[in-house]
Amino acid sequence: MAANEHDMMSNLERLVYMANQIAANFAILGEAEAITATAHHIADFWDPRMKANIRAVLEQNSASLTPMARAAVGQLPGA
Repeated sequence: MAANEHDMMSNLERLVYMANQIAANFAILGEAEAITATAHHIADFWDPRMKANIRAVLEQNSASLTPMARAAVGQLPGA
């Protein structure tokens, strides 16, 4: 993604992009482990606002998340 495209993304689009990329990076582990690893990564490294926003995406527009990212966000505490 070009830098100017990244600047044009909304905060929610950026979170979706990041969640999808994290899930894609863990895909080598196999689906079940990738989902768990993605959920742990988000839980451990994202701030509370980011986690609340990605949960809102799950509730309002989950189609923007890949299936693994969607499942991982669904495993987050409070989801």
